[in-house]
Amino acid sequence: MKWKEQINGMKAYQPGKSIDAVKREFGLNEIVKLASNENPFGCSPKVHEFLANESFNFALYPDGYATDMREAVAKHLGVSGDELIFGNGSDELISIITRALLHPGVNTVMGKPTFSQYALNARIEGAEIREVPLKDGNHDLDAMLQEIDENTAVVWVCSPNNPTGVVVEDAPLKAFLDQVPKDVLVVLDEAYFEYVTNDKHKDTIPYIKDYSNVIILRTFSKAYGLAAFRVGYGIANKDLIAKLDPVRGPFNNTVLSQAVIQVALKDQEYIEKCRVENTKGKEQIEAYCDERHLQYYPTDTNFILMEVKMDSDVVFQKLMQRGFIIRSGNALGTPGYIRVTIGTQAQNAGLLAQLTAVLEEEGVFA
Repeated sequence: MKWKEQINGMKAYQPGKSIDAVKREFGLNEIVKLASNENPFGCSPKVHEFLANESFNFALYPDGYATDMREAVAKHLGVSGDELIFGNGSDELISIITRALLHPGVNTVMGKPTFSQYALNARIEGAEIREVPLKDGNHDLDAMLQEIDENTAVVWVCSPNNPTGVVVEDAPLKAFLDQVPKDVLVVLDEAYFEYVTNDKHKDTIPYIKDYSNVIILRTFSKAYGLAAFRVGYGIANKDLIAKLDPVRGPFNNTVLSQAVIQVALKDQEYIEKCRVENTKGKEQIEAYCDERHLQYYPTDTNFILMEVKMDSDVVFQKLMQRGFIIRSGNALGTPGYIRVTIGTQAQNAGLLAQLTAVLEEEGVFA
C-alpha cells in the first residue's frame, strides 16, 4: 500500500496500564492511579446529579456547532462564540492545527521535553521539528526565538509545561510574543490553567486581542474532572478560528459532553475547592522531597516531576507491584525522575510510604 512515508516506523501512543489490568497482573484488590493527571476528586457533584436525572435521544447527531456549550464557555471566559473552537480533547485541536499548517518544507519549534503530541503530529505531516532544551524545567524562550526562521509555521509553548509542571510567567511570555513574526502561529497550551497559583502568571485571554497569531488551548479533562467526555477548546481571534474550523471534523463533541460541560461550568466553587486541595497535596509531596533531598520542579499543575536517583523504570515497576501507578521519567525524556499525579492527601501519603520502601530497598536511602 502507498503509506505516507512519515508514518513508517512510527508506533502508536502507548497508554499506561489500566487499573483492572494491574489488579489482574499483580493480584491486587486496590489500585491508586497517579499517572494520567486526572482529578482525584472527580467532577462536580452537580454533573452526577444532572446525568442521573436527564435523558437523551442517542439516535440523533449532536449539534455540530455546539451552540449551547459554545455560548456557556464564551460567557464564562468573556469572549465571543466565534473566538472558540472545540475538539475531542486538546489532542484533536493539536492535530487540527498541525494538519492546517504543517507540511514538508516548513518547521515547527517546541521545548524538550514537552507534550509528546506536538512532535508526533508534526512528524505525521512531514514538517521539520526543532526542539529546544528546557532551562530549569521551563521553556527557553530566547533560544526558541533563535530557531524561528522564514519557514517556521507553528511554535508550541506548553504552560505549565508537561512533564515539568513549570509555568511561563507573564513578562517573559509577552516579550516573546512581541518578537515572534506575525505569520507564525503561537500555541499556548494551558491544559492545567485552573491549577496555576503563580502570581506572576496572568490570564492570557487578552493576548488574543493583542496578537492575531496566538491560540490558547484549554481542556475540561483536568481540573474539571471530565476526561471521559473529551472536550478541549481553543481561544483565538475569529479570523484565526475561521481558518482552522474547516479542518475540524463534524459532530466531534457528543450530545452528552456538550450538556455536561454547561453544568460543570456553573460550579466554580468546586473548581476552587479542587485547586485548594491540590495545593495542599503539592506541599505534602514537596515537603517529602525537601526532607529527603530529592530534587523536584516547582509545579503549577496537578502533578509533580520528582527525582528518585535511580532507574525510573524500576521505581515505576516496583510501585505498580505495590498498587500505585505513576509515570516513569524514562518515557518522558526525564530519566532519574518520576511524574506523579497529585492525589488526595491519603493517596499521597500511601504513595510516599511505598516510594520510601522502594528507595530503601534499592539503596537510595541508607
